[in-house]
Amino acid sequence: MIKKLLSTTAIVIALAATPALADLKIGSIVELSGPGAAAGTNFRDGVHMGFEEINAAGGILGEKVDILEYDSQTDPQVSRALVQKAIDEGVYAITGTVYSSSTVVNMMVAAKAGIPQFTGSEAPSITATGNPYIFRTAFGSQKGIPKLAKYMADVMGVKKVGVAWANTEFGKGGYKAFMEAMQVAGIEVVADVASEQGQTDFSADVLKLKHSDADAFFIYYTEEESARFLREARKQGLDKPLLGDTTLVGNKVIELAGEAANGAMGHVGLTPDADIPAMKDMVERFKTQYKYTPDHNAIKGYIAAWTIKYVTEMVGSADSEAIAKKLHGLTLKASEYPGVLMDVSWDEKGEMSRESFFVKVDNGKQVVESILPAN
Repeated sequence: MIKKLLSTTAIVIALAATPALADLKIGSIVELSGPGAAAGTNFRDGVHMGFEEINAAGGILGEKVDILEYDSQTDPQVSRALVQKAIDEGVYAITGTVYSSSTVVNMMVAAKAGIPQFTGSEAPSITATGNPYIFRTAFGSQKGIPKLAKYMADVMGVKKVGVAWANTEFGKGGYKAFMEAMQVAGIEVVADVASEQGQTDFSADVLKLKHSDADAFFIYYTEEESARFLREARKQGLDKPLLGDTTLVGNKVIELAGEAANGAMGHVGLTPDADIPAMKDMVERFKTQYKYTPDHNAIKGYIAAWTIKYVTEMVGSADSEAIAKKLHGLTLKASEYPGVLMDVSWDEKGEMSRESFFVKVDNGKQVVESILPAN
């Protein structure tokens, strides 16, 4: 079954403008079907646009880049097999996966082969294992949620909060980070509602939160789950602030939830609505090419592509081991490396640090309320 699946899901996409030899291969393993398709497709398109621009400008070290693309189907075991397939086919770096439940399974395959992997996953466990080949394209929830907690306490004056979260690898990491951050901020958790992956009916969850005496609610689901929750919250008239970290207020959620997304707030590591010239330019090019507004996942993928180019050229060859070593402790300033869009650093664990944003959805758009400092 797996052998058959691999033969039908692997698609080799050559981005070179001509049939000339392209020695540099990048593996793109993302969720193009299944529950993660919205996030994975955004990430894939960001990677594609990045490497198309890189190839148009002469490639990496004078070589064009080929992307070997695979659909993980949002299945951790399929993603693991596809990472191995990409390695067998000669990639020197991997982009993806986005879902944490897949990345925690497949990243050890890349590590065993010594291949640097640029993930869109945000579960804290991703960089907590000591894997020297895993690198974030946006920082984990253990760095983002404390920023949100400080904003809730200092700016919004929240004293009591309810939390609704997905009981998955992704959700568990965010939930743990949130509970710790609430304790530090002195905010009491008065309602705690867990759901399962793929849950479609959130009526009971919303009702439990509605009957609590919380001042605000923290919502931590994937994009499609967040949209369903927001529609149900609007239906039931849940009128207190709804806050999240990245996924609650992403552009895909806004698209899926429609008017129900208006008023949702949260911390985002990246936003297409940031008042940053390089970000605005990238977003407009993306919209022209793909006919939709990119979310944070597309921006992550784009940054991954350009980071691979910059670090490969710093090293001077497509040496996977040397690239991984170079990335630890590295800072890329957007003034020198414009493809990263914002100044960014990676620590010795592959965790990322940079400025981020607190946003509110208004009239179907993310409106940046505050820029939050790097931590």
